[in-house]
Amino acid sequence: MLDTYREIKTLIESVDDDIQKAAGGNKAAGTRVRKDMQQLKALAQQLRVKVLEDRSTEG
Repeated sequence: MLDTYREIKTLIESVDDDIQKAAGGNKAAGTRVRKDMQQLKALAQQLRVKVLEDRSTEG
């Protein structure tokens, strides 16, 4: 669970530069941001599932 969380943090930190460029109108950076956000969505779902699994095994 912690590994997935760290991966999410790293991804968010790495997309910062492209977010700035996309806000300035750079279309290629916007494409990279959309790709990274799709990956972030998948990682968030993985983390959510792991949290639910851990919660159900505790009780």
